[in-house]
Amino acid sequence: MIPSKSTRKVLLKSGRIIDPFSKKTFIGDILIENGKIAKIGEKIQSKGKDFNIVDCKGLIVTHGFCDIHAHFREPGREDKETLESGSYAALGGGFTQVCTMANTDPTIDSPEHIYYVVSKSSKLPIDIFPIGAVSKGLKGEDLTEMLLMQKNGAIAFSDDGMPIQNAQFMKLALTYAKMLNVPIMNHAEDIFLRNNGVMNASSTSNNLGLKGNTSLAEAVMVYRDLLLAQSLSSKLHLLHISTKETVELLKKFKNKNSPITAEVSPHHLFFIDEDVNKFDTMIKVAPPVRGKDDRKALIEGIKSGLIDCIATDHAPHTIEDKETTFNDAEFGMIGLESCFGAVNKVLVKENGMSLKSLIEKLTVNPRKVMSLEQNLFSIGCKAQITVLNPNEKWTFKNEHILSKSSNSPFLGKELIGRVKYVVSKNQFFSL
Repeated sequence: MIPSKSTRKVLLKSGRIIDPFSKKTFIGDILIENGKIAKIGEKIQSKGKDFNIVDCKGLIVTHGFCDIHAHFREPGREDKETLESGSYAALGGGFTQVCTMANTDPTIDSPEHIYYVVSKSSKLPIDIFPIGAVSKGLKGEDLTEMLLMQKNGAIAFSDDGMPIQNAQFMKLALTYAKMLNVPIMNHAEDIFLRNNGVMNASSTSNNLGLKGNTSLAEAVMVYRDLLLAQSLSSKLHLLHISTKETVELLKKFKNKNSPITAEVSPHHLFFIDEDVNKFDTMIKVAPPVRGKDDRKALIEGIKSGLIDCIATDHAPHTIEDKETTFNDAEFGMIGLESCFGAVNKVLVKENGMSLKSLIEKLTVNPRKVMSLEQNLFSIGCKAQITVLNPNEKWTFKNEHILSKSSNSPFLGKELIGRVKYVVSKNQFFSL
């Protein structure tokens, strides 16, 4: 657990303030009183002994990050992650808001399950927004009670982990979601084209003797979903896109007024299929990390704004789930604590993306997808602030992991950019 202090009076001094909503950048101070933004200016006077003054000189002060795709495993698999442990893992990565997926055990497929997550997480140090299942039991057959689930706090709907194969059912889901003005987030993967592949279909998979998952498995279903969403003018969010074909499809379908949005995960930007050459089960994810051309297309897509945001797809697993053969290992990796250091290294340091643009992809844009408040530096707004050093080089180690699980291929990797402080829910956290 990260030690915290009350934010009765916290003054963040002399930081480089990046406001991704107003697109303003300046050196200044932020005063937080009782968990809310009280004042922002170039020099704020601190009088009295009750101030907690934090020197932010040389650091970036910006909105708290928002992750719209994470798996916290509760209820059912609290041995992998709980809502509480997941919230601290999020803080470790600079995230103050997280949207959690429905593929728990039992599935989050009823108003009662949504209420459970909302009530259980109300006292935790970050905001947790549950994503409800599209279908009962993730079976892709019967719609859940979307309206009642939304009234109880569901922010969107997804069967993530289980692709919706039936096109008519997907059309029905998009139709209902349009009435509620929320996105459907489909795990776009044709299970028949996937053909039980465990990594990207490539020369690497052939050399390793592992069954390949072709990029067409994703592209075919993405194309179907884009056609359906376009015909209905429904909100569709593409989860963890991984292929150059998907990026090309986005170019064809997306426009300024489009309700279509997309995310990319840090591991699809950082790794390629050749990194599996030692049968490293930590890099076994769904969809799989792809080839160099795919990675290049994803980098260009996020830089150009075609891909809206970055989402971690944080997926905790036990040691037993991962320390087995590649074929038998579970899909997924944790990703909250390593996120900024990984994407800042790849996008900003190696590929010339501006830091301001990267911060937008972690703050304003994901909140826009989920219709959450985006103007977080307005006076009186609940303080959600992340303070970071964009230039700090560090090696990701087990000691940096706050999740209950440690299944990360980033372990031992040099990252660039590190979160130093977080303000969330009336608490100040020093990392």
